Amino acid sequence: MGSVEETKTGEEEMQQINKKPPPFDLNDYTIIKEGEAEILMHKKNEVFYNKAQVNNRDMSIAVLRTFISKRKEEHEALLSKRMNKASKKENHASNGTSNGECETSKETPEGEPCSNGTEPEKPVEGKGQGQLKPPRVLEALSASGLRALRYAREVEEIAQVVALDNDKASVEACRRNIKFNGAVAGAKVESNLADARVYMLTHPKDFDVVDLDPYGSPSVFLDSAVQSIADGGLLMCTATDMAVLCGSNGEVCYSKYGSYPLRGKYCHEMALRIVLACIESHANRYKRYIVPVLSVQMDFYVRVFVRVYTSASAMKNTPLKLSYVYQCVGCDSFHLQPIGRTVSKNTSVRYLPGFGPVVPQECSDCGKKYNMGGPIWSDPIHDQDWVASILADVKATKHRYPAFNRISAVLTTISEELPDVPLFVSLHNLGGTLKCTSPSAVIFRSAVINAGYRISGTHVNPLGLKTDAPMDVIWDIMRCWVKNHPVKEQSPDQSGSVILAKEPVLQANFARAVASLSKAQAKKVARFLPNPERHWGPKLRAGRTITSKHVSLLGAEAVKEVLNGHEQETEEPQVKRQKTEDPASIS
Repeated sequence: MGSVEETKTGEEEMQQINKKPPPFDLNDYTIIKEGEAEILMHKKNEVFYNKAQVNNRDMSIAVLRTFISKRKEEHEALLSKRMNKASKKENHASNGTSNGECETSKETPEGEPCSNGTEPEKPVEGKGQGQLKPPRVLEALSASGLRALRYAREVEEIAQVVALDNDKASVEACRRNIKFNGAVAGAKVESNLADARVYMLTHPKDFDVVDLDPYGSPSVFLDSAVQSIADGGLLMCTATDMAVLCGSNGEVCYSKYGSYPLRGKYCHEMALRIVLACIESHANRYKRYIVPVLSVQMDFYVRVFVRVYTSASAMKNTPLKLSYVYQCVGCDSFHLQPIGRTVSKNTSVRYLPGFGPVVPQECSDCGKKYNMGGPIWSDPIHDQDWVASILADVKATKHRYPAFNRISAVLTTISEELPDVPLFVSLHNLGGTLKCTSPSAVIFRSAVINAGYRISGTHVNPLGLKTDAPMDVIWDIMRCWVKNHPVKEQSPDQSGSVILAKEPVLQANFARAVASLSKAQAKKVARFLPNPERHWGPKLRAGRTITSKHVSLLGAEAVKEVLNGHEQETEEPQVKRQKTEDPASIS
């Protein structure tokens, strides 16, 4: 009987939560408008909201629109291919018969029945045949529901957005906001109280888009997320635990993501590649693999957009996409060690371990030891065709993006990155190692181009340069630069002294190269914008009490306003307590 009663109380609780939200007083809430959506935020820190994530939400909407258009193109191409295949079969069947007799051919061996034309072959049917269903979107961690509401109101082709949260206050807030946003939101957005991991596991391949935007690491959600996405679907994933991903706690990163980070100037790009490698690892367990379309490091987080496919044969290529990283502890030179390789013979392909090691025990440039990190994703992290489509859509409808300036600047920089070059070097880091004045980006880029190599910027760091030139060429260029710009003599055991003691093999040419400026730089397009306001970054987790120690996160004025509000609320109950306690004390 006890178990039955417990079940009843659990059902009653769920029914109460699934009812319409109770009436509320607008005076207790602040109306926040972003894009075409409006939400009601309680003055207390009950449900998480961060204004800085407008960049994240705008970028997600832009990618989602491009995904829908690409999905339509792919469906039409598949439909056309199937129709052509079916028509060829029909033509072959009609040409291969005469007077009701069947001709012997490779397609119809002797002794097997064949069609004599009386019953024409039916066209091939399958997933690609017929009308394409509008996409369904899952927002696994919805909080206030702002993201889900923006998807529903701003991306017209979406059929449904399912918003999940395992916090009662968040679900109530989300439902309140759905009601507040009118009929369109009410018809498309559904809010549920559920554990996202369990929900995704019980809905395999049920969603075309899954959005993970947790407070911290997404690692605990990835295994169920890759199972809930339909073939060719889109996974949008954020990680805000940048201290872990960038090497402050390497052992924690390894336990969460299965990769060891290195503390270099490229640590933010390495963070992107660690997250991609982790998603690929989870997908491989279910004979699936990922194809990154866009990977972004912005503000205080990384955000990756990947498509998920199922193929046991394509999954075998995963070791070719992953590499370990060797980084010198003295001069920060880095080298990549691929995990796997292939050997082709006739039409067969063999998968073998990668050759190694790619470096000796000591750095060939400065003589110091190497740290080893990874494995990381060493394949391209963007699809440049997608990036061009996203950027074109953003520019065409810029009035629909509150953070247009920021996301267009990031996309412009990404569109000019070298897609096949993992990680990058930093001009300031090179100059710091040699204790010399760094050359300007234009001069250094010219020297690399004149040496016969490619070079580009990176959206991660304004001073970062991606190049396919090996590290010995880069140090030769710097040696030639120091010859023209002498430095003070340093201790002979320092890394910079050891590097400069060697004569350059390559004589660098610093003459201005035509391609030393990118198209965006030549047109003076803004690529790296400052934060729009102070304290633009991570915010306090929902439910936590705001105190004076949170000034660095929220700002002095915001903290003072909250504290003053708490003082006013606590004054009245104290007076009431004194009145009730007085008679008791007298008696």
